[in-house]
Amino acid sequence: MKILFAATPSAGHLNPLLAIARMALARGDEALVATATYLRTSVEASGARFRPLAPGADIDLTRVEEVLPERASLPPSPEQLRYNFERIFLDPMLPQAETLRRIIATDRPDLVVVDDLFFGATALFLDRERPRPPIVACSITIMVANRPDGAPTMIGLPPALDEATRASYAAMAVQAETVFGAPVRAYADAKLAELGLPPLPCGVLHSRHLMADAFLQTTVPAFEYDFGHMPAHVQFVGALPPPPSRDVALPDWWDQLDGSRKVVLVTQGTVANADFGELVEPTLAALGDREDLLVLVTTGRRPIGNVRGPIPGNARLAEFLDFTALLPKIDVLVTNGGYGTVQLALQAGVPIVSAGRTEDKAEVGARVAWSGVGLEIPSQRAEPRELREAVDRVLTDPSYRDRARAIAADMAAIDTPAAIFGVLDRLVLKARTA
Repeated sequence: MKILFAATPSAGHLNPLLAIARMALARGDEALVATATYLRTSVEASGARFRPLAPGADIDLTRVEEVLPERASLPPSPEQLRYNFERIFLDPMLPQAETLRRIIATDRPDLVVVDDLFFGATALFLDRERPRPPIVACSITIMVANRPDGAPTMIGLPPALDEATRASYAAMAVQAETVFGAPVRAYADAKLAELGLPPLPCGVLHSRHLMADAFLQTTVPAFEYDFGHMPAHVQFVGALPPPPSRDVALPDWWDQLDGSRKVVLVTQGTVANADFGELVEPTLAALGDREDLLVLVTTGRRPIGNVRGPIPGNARLAEFLDFTALLPKIDVLVTNGGYGTVQLALQAGVPIVSAGRTEDKAEVGARVAWSGVGLEIPSQRAEPRELREAVDRVLTDPSYRDRARAIAADMAAIDTPAAIFGVLDRLVLKARTA
C-alpha cells in the first residue's frame, strides 16, 4: 500500500503523521510525506519520501513572528484565534489542494492521511467531480466538534454540570459565533468558491471530523469529553508512539537524574516559544530557590541565550531533550499546553501543570484539569507564585500521578498500530473493490 501523508508545516502537525508513517514503513508499505521544505530532514529521517508543498503553503512556522508579524499585537482572544486560523490554515488551502492533486496524479497513492487542519484535503473531499483516494484525517489536538452542552470551542470551558452553566455557555456561544465562527466559515467558503466547490456543510471546527472518510482521534476517551453519539468513522486509536530516540550525546548533567531530587520539566514547545517570559522564565523564578528540585528546560531549538534573567543553580537548560528517554525520569511537566507534549507525558504517567491560552492550549489545559492528571493555570503569562503553588500541589498530592498512570494504562491497553491500520486497510480494500 502506498500512503500519502500531508501535514501543515509545524512539528506538532507533522510528528503524528510521521509516527504513522514509521508504522507503515515497518510493515512494508510506502510512505510519501508532503509538508514544508524546512521539515524535509525530519521526513527523510523517518524513512519516508519527501514531497514539497506548493508555493503559498510552503512556510516555516518556527518563524511565525516573521511570517505573521501582526500576530504579536493580538492578545489571546477570539480575534487572535480567528487571525491564526485564517492565515495559517485557510490561506494555504488552494496551494495545499494543488499539492495533493499533483502528487495523486504522479505517485498514485492508495490513501491520503492528513492532519485534521490540513484544509487542502477538504477541497478534495468536497469535489465530487474528480476521483480521489480515500482521505483519513488524524487529530493533532483535542476533539474539535460541537459540544452537547453548547459550549463554544477553543476557549477552555469544562463540561457543564447544570442548567445555569449551559445557559451561560449558550450566551458565550452566540458571541463566539459572531466574532469567530461565522466570519471564519465565510472566509473558508470563499476559498472553496474560488475552486468552484460548494460551501462547508457546518461550522469550520465541527467540519474537521466530517470532511474525511475516517477520523483518528489520537488519545483515549479518559482524556476527552463525552460528545455523545459520534459518527462511526470517528475512532479513538490511543496515543501515538513517541519519536525514536536520537543518536545524540546526553547532556553532561544527565547522571544527576538519579532520583535524589524531584525533577520538573518545563517547555513551551517548538512554535509558541518566541517569548520565554510566558512560562519558562516565570517557572525558573518560581522554583529557582528549591534545592530539593531539578528544573529542566528545553527551548524547542531556540538559542538558550533567549532565556532572560538569572539562571538558578538548580536549573539545567538544553535546546533539545529526548523526551522518550527523559519523561520516565520526570515528576512534573510544566507546559503551555501543546497537545503532543501532553500526550507523551501521559503515556509516561507524568502529571502536568498547564498554562497557556493561544491556539488550542486553553482546551488542552482544561482537559488536564478535568481528567485529574494535573492542574491548569488559565493564563498566558502565569505568575511565579501560581506556578510554585501548582507544582507543589501536584508533587505532594498523589492523586494527580495516580490519574496520569491510569490514563497511561488505558493507552498501553490499545494496540494503536492495529487500530490505525485496521481503519486504513478497510478503506483501501473498499476503494479497490468499488
